[in-house]
Amino acid sequence: MTDSAETNTATIAWFQPFSGIAGDMALGALLDAGADLGYIISTLEGLGITGWSLDSERTQRHSLAATRALVDAPEQHHHRKWRDISELLKDSDLPDRVRDRAHRIFEALAIAEAHVHGVEPDEVHFHEVGALDAIVDIVGCCAALESLGIDIVASAPVAVGTGTITAAHGILPNPPPAVVRLLEGVPTTGIDIGLELTTPTGAAIVAALAKTVGPMPSMTIRSSGFGAGTRDIPDRANVTHVVIGSARSSAVVSGNTNVEELTELSTNIDDITGELLAHAISELLSAGALDVWAIPIVMKKGRPAHSLNILARQETVAELTELLFGLTGTLGVRATTVQRTFQPRSVVEVEVDGQKISVKVGPSRVKAEFDDVASAARTLGRSPADVAAAAEALARHQVDN
Repeated sequence: MTDSAETNTATIAWFQPFSGIAGDMALGALLDAGADLGYIISTLEGLGITGWSLDSERTQRHSLAATRALVDAPEQHHHRKWRDISELLKDSDLPDRVRDRAHRIFEALAIAEAHVHGVEPDEVHFHEVGALDAIVDIVGCCAALESLGIDIVASAPVAVGTGTITAAHGILPNPPPAVVRLLEGVPTTGIDIGLELTTPTGAAIVAALAKTVGPMPSMTIRSSGFGAGTRDIPDRANVTHVVIGSARSSAVVSGNTNVEELTELSTNIDDITGELLAHAISELLSAGALDVWAIPIVMKKGRPAHSLNILARQETVAELTELLFGLTGTLGVRATTVQRTFQPRSVVEVEVDGQKISVKVGPSRVKAEFDDVASAARTLGRSPADVAAAAEALARHQVDN
C-alpha cells in the first residue's frame, strides 16, 4: 500500500469439489495453481519426521490437464492417536499459520471420529488419516496455502458418492460416517457413483478451513488449478478445482473512516404477519447480520407487502440466506455488493448509581445502549432520558481521560 486511499486486499482460495475432494487432490490443485513444491517440501521438513517424499506429475482426467500430488511414505505402523499428532504439530518447526490450519483440520477429524466411535477425541485412533502419507497431505496442503499467501479459504458444495466403501473398519456406507459428520451444516451434492469421492481428509479441509461454502466469492482471479484423483472416471473429470483470487478485505482504513465491502440481501414478502416479520428480523440479527430492516411496499394487484433487507459480511451470506428462506418462506433472495463507509467506534461500560450501562462511543457521537438504560431507569425510578444523559456524560469523561 502506497497511501491510505488505496485498498487492502485478501487472497482467497475457492475450492470447487464437483467430483469430491481428498487431501492429495486438494494439494495437487494448489500445486497446479502455482504453489511452490520446494517451499512445501522444506516446510514439511519442519515436522521433524522422516520416511516420506513428495513430488508431482502432470496428468489428465477426462481430458482435463491436472496435477497429481505424489506422496511416498511406505511406513508399516500408522495407527496414531489424535493427541500424538497434536504433540507432533506443537513440537514442529512450522510457520504459525501452517501449524494452526493443520491443527484445526486434525482436530475436526478427531471430533468427527470420536462421535462416530463413541470415544473421547484424545483417544481416537487415526487409521488411514493417521498414516504418514495423510499427514504429508494435510500439512502439505496448509503449506501450499501459505506458499500462495492465502488469507481466506472458501468452497463450493461438496460432492459425495453412494454405495459402500471398504476401510480399516470394514465395509462402510458411502459417504463414510466421518465424512457425513464433518460435513454437517455444509452444502453437499450427491452423485450416483459408487466411489468415495470425498474422503475424511478432504471433508476436514473444507469443514475446518472454509469460511463460506457456496458460489465463488467476488474477486479478481489470479490463477486456478486442477488436482487429480487416483482414478480416471469415465463420465466425469475426477479432479478438485481451485481458484485463487484477490478481493478487497472486509475493513479498509482510509483517513479517519473505515470502508468495507458488504453484501445486501433483499426479498419481497407479501404473505407474512407482523409478528413473524419481527421474529425474522430478531433471528437474523442474532445470526450475525450487521443490520436488518423492513420497508412497506405495494406489490402486484395492490397487495401490501414488505421488502426485507439484510446487511452482511461475505462470510455470513450463505448462512443468512438459508436462514432467510427458512424464516420467511420466500422463494427468492437478491444479493448486491455494497460499500459501507463508517467511523471507528468502541464500547465502554459505565455505572449510573450502581447500574451498569454499555455506551457506544464514536468520533462524532456517544450513545447509551437503550436496553441497559431502560433496565436501569426501572430499577432507579428515573426517566430513561435522564439515565442515558448521565451514562453518556460518564462515557465521554472516561474516553477523554
